[in-house]
Amino acid sequence: MANRAALALAALPLLLSASTLLGSQSTSSGIAPIVSPAGPGSAQPQLTMSSRGVLLSWIERAGDVASLNFAERTKDGWSAVRTVASGRDWFVNWADVPSVLRLGDGSLYGHWLQKSGPDTYAYDVRLARSTDDGRTWGPSFIPHSDGTKTEHGFASLYQMPNSGGLGLIWLDGRAMKTGHGEHGGGDMSVRSATYDKEGKQLAESAVDLRVCECCPTTAAVTAEGPIVAYRDRSDTEIRDIYVSRFVGGKWSEPAPVHRDNWQIAACPVNGPALTADGKTVALAWFTAKGDEGHTFIAFSSDSGRTFGNPIRLDDASALGRVDAALLSDGSAIATWIEFADGKAQFRMRRVMPSGERGQAMSVAGLAANRASGYPRMARFGDELIFAWTESGTPSRIATARLSLSQLQTSRER
Repeated sequence: MANRAALALAALPLLLSASTLLGSQSTSSGIAPIVSPAGPGSAQPQLTMSSRGVLLSWIERAGDVASLNFAERTKDGWSAVRTVASGRDWFVNWADVPSVLRLGDGSLYGHWLQKSGPDTYAYDVRLARSTDDGRTWGPSFIPHSDGTKTEHGFASLYQMPNSGGLGLIWLDGRAMKTGHGEHGGGDMSVRSATYDKEGKQLAESAVDLRVCECCPTTAAVTAEGPIVAYRDRSDTEIRDIYVSRFVGGKWSEPAPVHRDNWQIAACPVNGPALTADGKTVALAWFTAKGDEGHTFIAFSSDSGRTFGNPIRLDDASALGRVDAALLSDGSAIATWIEFADGKAQFRMRRVMPSGERGQAMSVAGLAANRASGYPRMARFGDELIFAWTESGTPSRIATARLSLSQLQTSRER
């Protein structure tokens, strides 16, 4: 199989034919830059929410040392920057992004990727826990028990609704062979682990034993329990988005959100995004069936058992890299990278479950390559927070905000 750099670019030539100007149907009204807490050399942003606010985490490099840093935005602004961990033996990748999550009891978990062997894709998910607001962190540990020097990454963290402990899923390459800087044969899987409130591991189990090799995963918690989404991989190389729900102490049979029937013999490195509130779920994703890249969102009113018809997000064509957040009225804000006329933009729009779409809005211009990474968005109260990587030497994470009271409510004509 081709190396990951080739896979990441495999779908890009399919997207370069659009000619609609991005500015012709967009507005940036109300989106305001805010000072980012991230310093020079920062990239790989991630946003998570808690009862206190929004946590921004990122990787920051200084020479050959990589650090996982974070700051929390509350009504008083950004907190002081703190460091979860640092290392010279980390696996740092534009799409496989670390994170920091605050649980309901105030404890914090951070995750990053650390090399386990000489092969390019031999690395582990590493976790650490803090009970003093990130001032100090306990010893790091891994959620997977296989002991193989293979790929373990693309993790998504969430709080278990009953125990109050940590849950997570990740891509697990224990059944794959590695060598010469490439993915070998065998199947990538999605696996999960759960922890109690004291940080003791309770279980490790498989969710799906054959999935796409390097598309990010996503997770959310509904009124009926956790739901996860990822890009599946069939025996005939159909790579559509699937979901599984944690019901009765086990993962449900994986099911497609929509049968796009995108057949591609390579990983597009383009994962979905989930958001949930009670029984309402919204899921955004990218597909390029028919050599056209587009982004979509679909809604569920039954905790992810079933989803409605896809609603297209982009206006011309898209590079994907989606995110989503539900609003209190059941609508959702979705973000993606639009690509047209040789330009890329980080864009957002409001979408109703009925299929009605608000005007698309431009958040920022981006590099149309891997340097721009995955732009992020999160909602806290009446505020949307955006974070993205400004490529350059050095790179730096930029942030912006939008008050929902300023969000235009007009529908497209």
